[in-house]
Order: sequence, then structure tokens, then C-alpha cells
Amino acid sequence: MAPIPITIITGFLGSGKTTLILNLMPQLRAKNPVYKLALLKNEFGDVAVDSQLASSSAISGVQEMLNGCICCNLVGQLGPALEELARTVTPDRIVIETSGSAFPATLALEVNRLARDTGRYELDGVISVIDVENWQGYEDTSYTAKIQARYTDLIVFNKWEAAGEDRYEECVDRVGDLEVDVARVKSDKGWVDVNLVFGVDGGLARDLTDEEVDGVQHSHEHGDGHKHGGTNGHSHSHQNEVEVLSIELEAPSAAISTSKLQTLLQTAPKDEVYRIKAIATLSSTPKNSDADVPPPEGRPGGRYILNWAFGRWTFTPMGEGQQEHQSSNDVALRMTVILARYESNRWKKKLEAGGYLEAEGVNKGELSVKRIL
Repeated sequence: MAPIPITIITGFLGSGKTTLILNLMPQLRAKNPVYKLALLKNEFGDVAVDSQLASSSAISGVQEMLNGCICCNLVGQLGPALEELARTVTPDRIVIETSGSAFPATLALEVNRLARDTGRYELDGVISVIDVENWQGYEDTSYTAKIQARYTDLIVFNKWEAAGEDRYEECVDRVGDLEVDVARVKSDKGWVDVNLVFGVDGGLARDLTDEEVDGVQHSHEHGDGHKHGGTNGHSHSHQNEVEVLSIELEAPSAAISTSKLQTLLQTAPKDEVYRIKAIATLSSTPKNSDADVPPPEGRPGGRYILNWAFGRWTFTPMGEGQQEHQSSNDVALRMTVILARYESNRWKKKLEAGGYLEAEGVNKGELSVKRIL
């Protein structure tokens, strides 16, 4: 059984974490109507603050850890809480929503430990939500603070619309004080594209088949504004914070060079490339980024799901229930690359120049790289 991806979302009370999560649900349902998301919440206090809200919004299960900080006195309870969710909900993904005082590094290390010990989980990403109106910046810019920041994969600046551009730039400068390269985006009133927040897993793998490409392109409609469906059916119009490439390599009866693909994964800067999602036929068994994580089961010439998130990646063999559309038979690689603003043209040329995405053998295949956002 493939491990359950875990996404950690942290930020101070009132920063908009729950709104961000609830805005992801309609996007998930559009991709897969039966997708199951479970939520593990941790806030100080003895009252279950957001359970009813979460439960009424198509989240499959909610578990709460109260009266303490999840990264300190409650860290030992994380394993049992995750196990309870996995047993009762059987989710496709688990989101951990933490209190604002939680340290991302401590929590990420504990998730990685549980992943190694049980084989049931994998860390997909650590998202930090900042309230632009009220955030005062990092008071601590020590080495320890920088280590903590390195365990944050993506910073979402929330509530910037009313605060203004000058206030937003001030917050960006405070992040820069830590001298770490962390991907950052501005939300649209708490809305962020699910493709950026979540990687690909078994429940979302069909999003990378050729049936779904048109749907992805349609959801990022170009025009005077970029419109996205919101939680209540309203649309969002804003300047894009990311750019997206859609890539295919046609190579009938051939496999992608695993070594060249791994070179791309190892060298892609995480402040330029945010996520790489792919389904590929590989020439040899690939390696995951974490040396402590065993290599995926599979065989040369097998079909794999790749999930690259902010410098980390995992490969998962495709199961029998995850077969692609019939016309995918000649497509050795189907990939989506989510990039920082102004990076798509350079990366399009870089990939088209060759050396990273090509079939093993004399015939390198026919590569197509298109910008869809």
C-alpha cells in the first residue's frame, strides 16, 4: 500500500490556516469526487474550535490534539493520532494544522521518523501562513531560527489585499532577514492553487493523464484576469503567483532515462521550481531523495508516480487501479512543473535543450513543453 502523504500547515492563530484548508476542498473534489482528506488539528485551549466547520466542508475526518503544542509536550501523541485517522478514515491525505507556536523542524522530523518506522506515511510539504496585516516579523534571526525556516517549504502571505503592497514588501523583507530560500506566494483571500499546496498521490494521479490536461488548462483561464472557482462558487481574479509547464515525451515502447531524470531532480533550485509531478515509465528503479527511505518497489520499465516538492521527492509504483487513459500508451512521460513567477520561459528552453528528459537508447523520443499558466 502506498504511504499516506502528510501536509503540515502552520501559522499563528487567526492567520487564515483553516480558510486556506477549506478553500482546497472544492479543488480536490473537482479533481476526484471521492478523494478523502483527513485533518489533524492542534491549537491551545480546551474547546474544539473548528471541528464543526471542518466537518461540514467535506473533510472526511477530524482529530484534535488540545492543551499543548504538537511539537513539544504533544509530539509523542502524533503517532497514535495519525494511526487513529488512518484506521478510521483511510484517507488519501492527512493535513496537520498546527498552533502558531509549533516549530516546523521538530514536527517534520517526527513525521519523517514515523514514515521510516512504519512505512505508512510520507511528508509532502510544510506550509507556513503569514497574516500580512498583523505579522511583526521573525523576532529571532539566530541559527536555530534559520534551521526552522529551512523546514518551511512554502510561505503563503494572507490578508495582503487590505494591507497594501508596501506592507506586503515589508513582510517579504522580514522573511529575507533569515537568509534562506523559501518559496512564497500571495493567497487570493485565502485561496491558493491546490496543485501548489499538495503533491500528486494515488488519489490525484489521474490529474496527470491526457484526459485531465485540458481541465488543468481551463482552470487557469487566461484573459483580463485569472479565474478560479472559490469555496462558495465565486470566482477569483488576480495576478498569477506561479507559472506552470505541461510536458510530454512520446517514446513508443521506450522508457525514460532514470539517471538523467534524477539529475534534474537533484539540481532544480527549490526557490525557482516549486513542484514537479509526473507519471513516467523508467529505465531502472529510481531512488527517493531521503537516503533513509527505502527505494520504491518496482522493476525496470515500470510505471511510476513522481512527486517532487521543494527539493524532496518520492517515487511510487503505479498500482493496477491507477491505469491511465488508452492514448497514454505511447507517452513515456507526462509531467507538470510549477515554477516561481518569471521562470517558465527559461525552464522551457532548458528542458527543450535536452539532457534531462529523454528516452533511454538511440531514439530519445519526441519532447513537448508547453506553458499552460
